[in-house]
Amino acid sequence: MNWDKLAFDYVKCNTMVCSFNKGDGWSPLESRTNDKYEITLMSGSLHYAIEIFEGLKAYNGRDGKIRIFRPGENAVRMIRSAEFLGMPPVPEEMFTEAVTRAVAENREFIPPYESGASMYIRPFMISTNPQLTLELGKEFMFVVAVTPTGNFTGTSFNPTKALLVRDHDRAAPLGTGSYKIGANYAASMLAGVQAKKEGYPSILYLDSKEKKYIDEFSSSNFFAIRDNSYITPDSPSILPSITNKSLREIASQMGMTVEHRPVPVEELATFDEAGACGTALVITPVHEIYDRERDIRYNIGSPVRVGDKSRGLYKHLTGIQFGEIEDSFGWCRIL
Repeated sequence: MNWDKLAFDYVKCNTMVCSFNKGDGWSPLESRTNDKYEITLMSGSLHYAIEIFEGLKAYNGRDGKIRIFRPGENAVRMIRSAEFLGMPPVPEEMFTEAVTRAVAENREFIPPYESGASMYIRPFMISTNPQLTLELGKEFMFVVAVTPTGNFTGTSFNPTKALLVRDHDRAAPLGTGSYKIGANYAASMLAGVQAKKEGYPSILYLDSKEKKYIDEFSSSNFFAIRDNSYITPDSPSILPSITNKSLREIASQMGMTVEHRPVPVEELATFDEAGACGTALVITPVHEIYDRERDIRYNIGSPVRVGDKSRGLYKHLTGIQFGEIEDSFGWCRIL
């Protein structure tokens, strides 16, 4: 395998780890070599989007150890998503065991440390029973799949552009936006494809109620730097990103002021640095945000050079993940 050419695509590995629930609790974890599974075409996951998922990573460290980054946080977030959709939560211990087992059984697919790439881990749960009525699912399948991946955007760590949209909403204030549910991503895909055709790799959404405050990007949280402050939106419709949470903790440890609050869109004109952050991309610096409806172009930082604060946060977080610096937070689970 050419580790240097990895993209954010699926590569079949040895096994997937699965469990089933038919209303009487979760079955013992089992490993399957076949990544195909037969379900009824009338399942609630296909017709009513009764499904949830997570995303985290495993890394080959500089010291030769394999690290899984903060699996407990993903377990807690998945429990929250399951409860919102009336699905039986996977206990935190079982979730962590399944993730660890999937990584261990596919360890040869973890890219080597020198490549700078990682193994993406995708836990998910779907409703498998047939149904026509609008009711909660009755039977479920929990799966942990893994695949080696490179950079999410397919590019290096360079500043990029984003399109701010006002004619499309990612999620409603009291809807599913703060839960990791596939329907949230489906709702933003067409707008994202159209933006890419116009030269904007990502979309930045505003709050859907008033269009006054920054919400998040289509697949990641928004953050900005001003002076010595790390600023990121607080909203009931934003997915609580584990990467963003980690960056806030690192920023605080580095002596920065952390502001987790509503961020008015006009504040974009005042930032020294800005970016998108999430599991898949870690940090993607953003140097330009274009508000097309109002024809306002916010230029933030340099289009060719990543800001010092963003670069420092990125290096610290990835340093922990790759075992380059001490994990003083105790975030990594080592195989």
